[in-house]
Amino acid sequence: MAETASVSKVRALQYGYTMLTYKAMYKFLDQGVHAEVLDFPGTITFGENLEEARRLLSSALVDIAETNLLRGEPLPQPDPSCTDPEADLEEPIYLLLVAAPHVRVVPESSPR
Repeated sequence: MAETASVSKVRALQYGYTMLTYKAMYKFLDQGVHAEVLDFPGTITFGENLEEARRLLSSALVDIAETNLLRGEPLPQPDPSCTDPEADLEEPIYLLLVAAPHVRVVPESSPR
């Protein structure tokens, strides 16, 4: 049985992660499938088929989100009203943010 979004949010709170739900869109072209996250600018990819496009788009979303966070930039707020009239398919795409401790080791100064 598939989890509903509200059940997933409850589990996210229980296990210390946050789930953001963005909107993915797909256009079927002669050469393959164009894919992008409508409410996360710059998250765009292309695959030979829908399965590959979904996989590549998920990976691109994670990579761009990590880059934003490493730069200290905020993630865009999901906007469920985003739509593309030229899309052949629109569906949710999920980004899980997991809290993790960061440890930085600073080397001792060299003796002079």
